[in-house]
Amino acid sequence: MNSLQTGDQLDHYRIEALIARSGMASIFRATDIRTGTPVAIKIPHPEMESDPVLFDRFHREADIGQKMDHPGVMKVYPNGDRTRVYLVMEWAEGKLLRQILNEEKKLPQERAVKITIGICHALEYIHSHGVVHRDLKPENIMVDNADNVKLIDFGIASQSGSRRLTFAKLSQVMGTPDYIAPEQVKGKRGDARSDIYALGAMLYEMVTGRVPFTGPNAFAIMNDRLLNNPVPPRELDPGISPQLQEVIYRALERDPGNRYPNAHEFAQDLLHLDQVGVAERPELENWRRRRSPLLRRVLFYILLALIPLVVFGLLIYVARHT
Repeated sequence: MNSLQTGDQLDHYRIEALIARSGMASIFRATDIRTGTPVAIKIPHPEMESDPVLFDRFHREADIGQKMDHPGVMKVYPNGDRTRVYLVMEWAEGKLLRQILNEEKKLPQERAVKITIGICHALEYIHSHGVVHRDLKPENIMVDNADNVKLIDFGIASQSGSRRLTFAKLSQVMGTPDYIAPEQVKGKRGDARSDIYALGAMLYEMVTGRVPFTGPNAFAIMNDRLLNNPVPPRELDPGISPQLQEVIYRALERDPGNRYPNAHEFAQDLLHLDQVGVAERPELENWRRRRSPLLRRVLFYILLALIPLVVFGLLIYVARHT
């Protein structure tokens, strides 16, 4: 783990506080002593620096962050002369959307729509630059006091024209179970429509106070997503408008071809909810009819049996390409 403490100096940055720590890195609030500007510094753990795959991820995040220039995307500053490997990012005031949801459980429809539109604008920008986030979740959205948003953590993002990363852990390939798109569950890389799905799941959570699919573990959650329909939002809160429920369903379509094709169209419907037509959806009628528990158990055990094969295949691939 990193041994930096409050008051320590790292090159021309003074460490102010530890903000977050994950399995891969620690994030500190710091001050650029040349300018007095607050920044966020992300420092990989030593064991990450020795893992070529994870280290490649870190550099991919830096490369993407330095190319992005949008108010809704966390900016990464270019590398200068540094005594160790770390990222320097703009400091964003506010709270993680996850913290807001933990505190408030669910949000008023108008606020949830505003936040989602802001995320749509940021997605529209990154997608137009060939970047797919692939791990959208409330933990990766910063929200300020005016409900402006910033996308953060492009650790497993994909970028057109870049070689595909191979990951050491299944969870790193697939993203976060509560928000991962069905095509990613099936092992596909995912594209911009996968981000649309994740945002639809987040909007569902913001207005209902719960995620659309649940289960005792990650594989059960993903299995539920492939087989069943979520509880209609209006069943959980009748105050949700039929038009907003329809928008959520369009974002959560299991087949990516039926989803919003891009973030712009998603945002346009949210901006003009009164013009959204409400479809007669079978999902509204058959959500109570869950698939056979036996079938779900069989599929779950099939997925479980495939894990060693997938991991073995990844190890062989890495061995042959290093």
